[in-house]
Amino acid sequence: MNRKELHKYIAESTGNESNICQIHAIKNSVTVYDDCWRGFKTDDPVNVNSVTKGVMALLAGIAVDKGYIKSLDEKVMDFFPDYQVKRGEKTIYDVTIRHLLTMTAPYKGKSEPWKKVCTSDDWTKAALDFLGGRNGITGEFRYATLGIQILAGIIERSSGIKCIDLANSNLFIPLGIPEHIIHGDSSKEDQFNFFMNKGPRKNEWYSDPQDTVTAGWGLCMAGRDLAKIGAMVLNDGIYEGVQILSKEWIDDMLSPKLKLGERFGNMEYGYLWYKPYPDKNVYAAIGDCGNIIYINKNENVSVGITGTFKPRIFDRVEFIEKYVLPALL
Repeated sequence: MNRKELHKYIAESTGNESNICQIHAIKNSVTVYDDCWRGFKTDDPVNVNSVTKGVMALLAGIAVDKGYIKSLDEKVMDFFPDYQVKRGEKTIYDVTIRHLLTMTAPYKGKSEPWKKVCTSDDWTKAALDFLGGRNGITGEFRYATLGIQILAGIIERSSGIKCIDLANSNLFIPLGIPEHIIHGDSSKEDQFNFFMNKGPRKNEWYSDPQDTVTAGWGLCMAGRDLAKIGAMVLNDGIYEGVQILSKEWIDDMLSPKLKLGERFGNMEYGYLWYKPYPDKNVYAAIGDCGNIIYINKNENVSVGITGTFKPRIFDRVEFIEKYVLPALL
């Protein structure tokens, strides 16, 4: 499939590809593909959902590189001395930053308390309320979007800098990504619109009433900017000759820590980044609705794809390798 055929295929799709807005690819540090659909332009931001988590892993790396976070084995509760732990709760004291980054932190209850957290005045502290539990630290993978909110709180408390400012100064602007603003005041209706609206957004990041970014979702970016992040990760933390993150952090972040089950395509997992195949140097930050940062070290290519709201599209790794890479290569 060549580029013209790929464009037509996506434009006419009524299936999984019917929500794709942008595809941008960088190979050997040069843009080799840039295409848009459904009224979007190259620089139009989209809510990239859980790709946000992959960006949070980079912010954690910046905090480690700068010495704000001394060790991933630091205890979460060391950063929240003002938090009142519930009576009888003991497990919470054993949870570390590493547990948050690998999704092995334990939580109370069978489901995430979205309403409780997302209607609170401080989403980080509300997320702490469901951290821990009676089973202790088991090392079991538990995908918890709200749990990553705790990581945002740790980064802000350790650095004294809001996540949005840390991201702008140390990641977005050095990569040539537009400076982002926080989304600001929200309501239940606003949150619903943020997920469901199929038009372009601003260069913004959803936020709680404390102006702390939503760490598990809510970052708005263009496919071009996702590809730039991927290119930096692909090049061991370097972008256009500038070291954005240390090679040590990039290597550690991508290195598999867990083997996931069938629900997650039997992929391996590092720090909020996936390794889809055990025998390929392919890595990805994956979000709902098919949003993705895909990097392939063997081909030296980074691909960013954005998509508006469409349920039950988890990742586009197979789509990229079946349709996009052949059009590039």
